[in-house]
Amino acid sequence: MRLKKATTRLKRSSHMGNLYRNLKGKVEGVPKRGPGAANGGKKSGGGNSGGGKQQGMADALAEMTKRSAYFIQIEEDVQKYEKSIKELRTSISTFKTADMSELIKFNKHVESILEKLTDETQVLARFEGFPGKKLEALRTASALYSKLESMLNELENCKIEPPLGQLLERVERCFDRIKKEVDSLERTKDEEAKKLKGHNIEFDFQILVRIKEAMVDVSSNCMELALKERREAKLTANEKSKTKGEAPKKVCSKMLWKAFQFAFRVYTFAGGHDDRADKLTRELAHEIETDPEHQQ
Repeated sequence: MRLKKATTRLKRSSHMGNLYRNLKGKVEGVPKRGPGAANGGKKSGGGNSGGGKQQGMADALAEMTKRSAYFIQIEEDVQKYEKSIKELRTSISTFKTADMSELIKFNKHVESILEKLTDETQVLARFEGFPGKKLEALRTASALYSKLESMLNELENCKIEPPLGQLLERVERCFDRIKKEVDSLERTKDEEAKKLKGHNIEFDFQILVRIKEAMVDVSSNCMELALKERREAKLTANEKSKTKGEAPKKVCSKMLWKAFQFAFRVYTFAGGHDDRADKLTRELAHEIETDPEHQQ
């Protein structure tokens, strides 16, 4: 099954790749290959053998003593919640949606009933035909969408405030985390969509596009702050002597390049830029190219 292509305001740029390579050569010298994958460290784990035969027998006896009371409680739950569980069996079996708000609302209703059970698995096993796989799919879809929605909210509420250096460090950490999650999901989303569709749940993967668009907005906000700090540094340099004005200008120039690098990473991840981001990358590139520090 092939998913319907999502609509987006992002588009590929005819100049972004060349700009990045040219600026990298100017700022860093000879162009380098992309960074290699980081080697993950291996954790060694060791097991502790604990407890002797006597302790094992004591634990077994204690467990046997508790089991009768435990299963009595399960049978009581079966009697007490029989009507609610039978109604739930029907509502879950017939549930069908493409509306993620409705999905999350229904899942909350289901959980509000099942959380009362002493042992959900044991109790539901007493009800023939209970749609356990559909329940699992419902929970999976609800948890996934809530997680993606949380990422989107984080990006949409991202505070853009100076100093630029600290801001870029913060948003890059956020970007790395979200990119890892989204890249992983995009590798499996066709398969996930097929599984959920088999349970009458049409998952809205358009939220991935919205996350990418929101990341582009964050990147654009960072570029705007970089250009703003650049203008302020130029004003400071004009008002003071050349010696006093040189230092802040150099620092600002480095931040421009860092902001451009981040914008390029976001562009690659999102698969394009919108008009605003395209305009800002051109302005940023012009500032870097015309900086005396990078003139050849």
